[in-house]
Amino acid sequence: MSRITFIIPSLGFGGAQNMLAKVLSRLAPEFVPEVISLSGQPQDAERLQYSGAPLRYLRMSRNLPDPRKLITLANWIRSSKPDLVHTWMYHADLLGGLAARFAGIPVLWNIRHGGPGPQDKRLTRWTIHLCAQLSRRVPRRIVCCAEAAMKSHVALGYDGSRMCVIPNGFEIERFRPDPNMRQQIRRELNIPDDVVVVGLVGRYHPIKDHENFMQAAAMLLRNGRKAVFLLAGEGVDRDNPIIVEQIAGMDHRSFFLLGRRDDIPRLTAAFDIAVSASRGEAFSNTIGEAMACAIPCTVTDVGDSAMVVGDTGRVVPPGEPAQLAAALEGLITLGPEGRKALGLRARQRIIDNFTLEQVVSRYEQLYAHVLAQN
Repeated sequence: MSRITFIIPSLGFGGAQNMLAKVLSRLAPEFVPEVISLSGQPQDAERLQYSGAPLRYLRMSRNLPDPRKLITLANWIRSSKPDLVHTWMYHADLLGGLAARFAGIPVLWNIRHGGPGPQDKRLTRWTIHLCAQLSRRVPRRIVCCAEAAMKSHVALGYDGSRMCVIPNGFEIERFRPDPNMRQQIRRELNIPDDVVVVGLVGRYHPIKDHENFMQAAAMLLRNGRKAVFLLAGEGVDRDNPIIVEQIAGMDHRSFFLLGRRDDIPRLTAAFDIAVSASRGEAFSNTIGEAMACAIPCTVTDVGDSAMVVGDTGRVVPPGEPAQLAAALEGLITLGPEGRKALGLRARQRIIDNFTLEQVVSRYEQLYAHVLAQN
């Protein structure tokens, strides 16, 4: 057996945390994991509990990193005596990478972002720059979740010779077409069967560009389309004054601001069209999940979104609500049967290329390769 210590900045809700939980749930028994969160509290780890991996919390401040915590982290690694350390996301790559080197343990990095953006804090930008400088010395390999992410980080100075791509993977048994779930959601929200449901799942953050989505929705409504818009995610609710202002003047009955949901597979199965309106992504989890549910998608051309969707949906430039509205108009015009055919192709694309089993197998092969070099 090989012991692997996974280090991540926090265990709150997010795509990276969700993907780590899924990987841990499917790792072969020969790999024995533990997880260290740099910040946060035990109640943040609901989704990791079922993996059975032991969890520890360094309780490091996100704003003022304490150098003494780096020593504590290195001591934890020494006491655990893992065969390998795998860090996820920039801050864990830097701190976990240095601590692993101090402890004499080989380390892998995992990049979960497309690259720095204007929304990033100064500390994050500094961390990315320092990681680029250390990438030739600290990690054995650097995993990127998207081809676009690998290219952008090589341009930032990361060592491309150590990089590989392992995409996100999807649970096709959880995310699947389900007419019963579709009807349940429609009944709960009182949505007639002949109204098209356009859905967007994602936390409220500038990079997700909810404003782009809202503007496109307004254009569709002005054109007389019978559609409703379901938005779910942390901060996407009627307590958010920015969202409320964006739908001011429109028919509020056309918008369902559902906030954080714990039934995303059920909700996604109720969509007729799924959308990613983001300004930046690496590899969108929510789009892969929608495709697994046989839902055709419209995405902005950021990160690997266009590659993932392929010819099973629509791709538009980011920040162009008129083009987003036109793409949605085209999918609405296809009608139920046309969307169904496109959605089934989308699900098959996920089955062929992006199942969780395929992705976990690639991680296991990487771990075995690195461990064999020790």
